[in-house]
Amino acid sequence: MADASSQQAQNFGVNPWLIAVSVMLATFMEVLDTAIASVALPYIAGSLSASNDEATWVLTSYLVANAVILPASNWFSLRFGRKRFLITCVIIFTVASFFCGAAPTLGFILVARIVQGAGGGALQPLSQSILLESFPPEKRGAAMALFAFGVVVAPVLGPTLGGWLTDTYSWRYAFYINIPVGALAVYMIGRYIKDPEYIAKAKASKFDGLGFGLLAVWTGCLQVILDKGQEDDWLGATWIRWALFFLIVAFTWFVVHSWRSKTPLVNLKTLKDRNFGLGCALILLFGLCIYSMITVLPLFYQELLGYTAFAAGLVVGPRGIGSILGMPVIGYLGNKIDPRYLLTFGFVGFGVMSLYFGNVNLGISPWTLLVPIVATGFALSFVFVPITTQAYATLRNDQIGNASGIFNLLRNVGGSIGISIASTMLVRRTDVHQTQIINYVSQTQIWFQQQLSAVTGYLSHQTAPANAQGAAAATLYQQLGQQALLWSFVDVFRWMSLICFACVVLVWCFKKAKPGKAPVGVH
Repeated sequence: MADASSQQAQNFGVNPWLIAVSVMLATFMEVLDTAIASVALPYIAGSLSASNDEATWVLTSYLVANAVILPASNWFSLRFGRKRFLITCVIIFTVASFFCGAAPTLGFILVARIVQGAGGGALQPLSQSILLESFPPEKRGAAMALFAFGVVVAPVLGPTLGGWLTDTYSWRYAFYINIPVGALAVYMIGRYIKDPEYIAKAKASKFDGLGFGLLAVWTGCLQVILDKGQEDDWLGATWIRWALFFLIVAFTWFVVHSWRSKTPLVNLKTLKDRNFGLGCALILLFGLCIYSMITVLPLFYQELLGYTAFAAGLVVGPRGIGSILGMPVIGYLGNKIDPRYLLTFGFVGFGVMSLYFGNVNLGISPWTLLVPIVATGFALSFVFVPITTQAYATLRNDQIGNASGIFNLLRNVGGSIGISIASTMLVRRTDVHQTQIINYVSQTQIWFQQQLSAVTGYLSHQTAPANAQGAAAATLYQQLGQQALLWSFVDVFRWMSLICFACVVLVWCFKKAKPGKAPVGVH
């Protein structure tokens, strides 16, 4: 059973909500930056004389460095002190943001992004562990609702804010915006956060260099494969097959080493806790769904309906409003209702809305999906907060730091996998649907000939009659391509809904933790 003292709040007389705001600033800044940078990529490429493919390394380099530091954050906090390490990470992230904005060349910004990713990697797990320890168990649901504002709302607001900054000023301001936020975060963390006794008196074990190296290899290979796989035909490319080989070897070695070592960099034995293991599986699937949705929905408006990046961001932005509306509700209900019911509502709501998105067509207005988009954001609030509280419900405070690194890494990995799968489906399912439409629509059919004649007649007034029929055929082919792409978006939306419904089954495998009471652990 968990020691009673290990479940007590450790806020040292400071108002825990001030602590929550302090750590949320750091998390919000880090998550927001990832979403903003994705919108600015075409502008970065043009400004630095790089191709769009080369510019994607601005995202990949950050994600690789971020993924390596995430699970290692607990060791660094024990070695250097959690407060000192958190402040150092915020400073590194903020300074690197300045150099990203001032970058004169692609190589310069890639180096700055690697440093920025290393600084940002520890912000989420450190913030989450500090927050959970600062509140008693019966109030952790409300605290995580505030934390969720940074994790869930920031990726939603990012494209809108990034599009506005890029269009109005320059892509460089997408990075400069971190400077005032980072300065405020450093001030608040320095003033309101203190290290608990087990951190202050901790003696970190010898640094696990082998574990860190293996972690860097497998996370780096995974991210590069996911980022470049579709471009290079996945296993059709020799370098991807080699990267996959090194990924499998490094990951297997890392798991065996971390499980057997007495002082591993990442203690994987925490996964033996039933609730935490299930929570990690669910957060992986949740990351897969939410990041896929965040990526795909703006693309639908841009590629099929011709919206600008800023306009698409405005249309999907109300999802953030839904999340904001859901935060106080989940904060109130989290202490009164079994979290499994809340999770079921969240996953079912997200799945139903994904099915609704699967009925889109090319004639929708900016307002057509307003209510479903807001409802999606509302449902997300009922997923992230209960998953987190349930996952940590049976862990001691001194286990939370290590667990938080694993938990956040798996959410990011799920997001990367989801984006990669969605991007691949959009390309390959478009080809499949185009072939199906061509096989169904014969050029000898009367209605096709009538449509071709009608378009030819219209275009004959716009161009030379001799060229009108070729232009008409090209127009119909363009419409065919649009329809095929539309159906590929429909496939992605329906695929996400199936994953959400499958998650409901896993939810009911959680061990019940009574709302409003310190959970009985298995330790």
